[in-house]
Amino acid sequence: MTLSVPKTPKITIRPMQYRDLEPVKALMERCSDQETSQRLITIDRELKQVGSWYGLRKFLSLLPYSSQEDRRIYVAEQKQEILGLIQVSPFNSTRTTWRVERVLLSENNHQLDSVVSQKKIGSQLLRHCLENIWEARTWILEVNVNDKHHLALYRENGFQPLAQMIYWRITSKQIAELAKEESNLPNLLPVGNADAPLLYQLDCVSMPPLLRQIFDRHIQDFKSNFLQTAISKIRQWLEQKEIFRGYVFEPQRKAAIGYFRLEFAKDGSRPHQAQLTVNPAYTWLYPQLIAQMSQIANQKQSAVASSLAKNQGLELVSADYQPEREEYLTKIGASPTENTLLMSRSVWHKIRETKPLEGLQLSEVLQGLKPAQTPIPSRISWLQSLSNSYQQQSKKEFFPTPREDNYNSSEEKSAESSKPPNHGHHA
Repeated sequence: MTLSVPKTPKITIRPMQYRDLEPVKALMERCSDQETSQRLITIDRELKQVGSWYGLRKFLSLLPYSSQEDRRIYVAEQKQEILGLIQVSPFNSTRTTWRVERVLLSENNHQLDSVVSQKKIGSQLLRHCLENIWEARTWILEVNVNDKHHLALYRENGFQPLAQMIYWRITSKQIAELAKEESNLPNLLPVGNADAPLLYQLDCVSMPPLLRQIFDRHIQDFKSNFLQTAISKIRQWLEQKEIFRGYVFEPQRKAAIGYFRLEFAKDGSRPHQAQLTVNPAYTWLYPQLIAQMSQIANQKQSAVASSLAKNQGLELVSADYQPEREEYLTKIGASPTENTLLMSRSVWHKIRETKPLEGLQLSEVLQGLKPAQTPIPSRISWLQSLSNSYQQQSKKEFFPTPREDNYNSSEEKSAESSKPPNHGHHA
């Protein structure tokens, strides 16, 4: 008598559907208690907004616009129960680099009661994206240095560290003090599509070569078409935020040496987000640009009636290859809120042969190399022959050969001079 061992139900990885909104919301609520990262809370907020305009997202996915906001969400399902999800998005306009924004795993589920089971589900979600998104050559992600479970998960799936990132927080009181300083930026200009080449050059100069190769940004990444601008305005209105951008132009070098982007939250539910890009040779711009953003934030905060907006603060990030920025933020009293690790891995997909090599005959290959008609002398050979004849003619002009008549006359003169004199004539 043989005993039948019950089979473990198969875990299915599939795209997120509308019926998954409630289970995903419950999964986020269970996982949010253990995470305090503002970076991940922002991603969670965007994930929660998927249900409010799910139909609009499906419609916009059919339109031919850039895929910077083309986020994909995959869920791991077993017995019609959501065990985890992964959220990814393209990082550049050519879609060669993709970013893992979030991996959520259920910790209160009886099927994922061990760390090994959680890593197994997380690895299946990661490998599903690596194997099915063929246009991605490189993957990047950020993970908190204290999150040992996710850090081990990513290391086991081939991700390697690139850089260490530090997130800083500037309080509202510090913003008011910084706003009093004068920002002497006479060449501060607004950003448009015509400035994309300048911003692209600044982006390339401001980062190490390895990150530049992995990010794989192009000029198109710094442009936006009419449809993108319209969608961005709609999202800003729905999410109660306002975006300000500007760059510093160097007229002598005809280059951009500094850039800032400030995302002002009107509802006061989250800190203002700032992004800085500065040429390493112009680090004196840090006080000027931060003072400029502080003036904008302070002016907007005074116009907002919400009491929450008075204590929002400003958040920005620095990398380990930007020591001057970290030094300045420490000097003004900014407090570090999170340390993360930027990681990446490359993907090499196996290309399938459409025709086996065994059936390919050598005669078929050489057949296409045979000339279709009699070769015609090329222009190069005609020019070469013309050049040779010209060189020979030049040699004749500079080194002439002795003429035959001159040669005969000289011989006659020498013969007459050798004859004895005729004395009989005088007699």
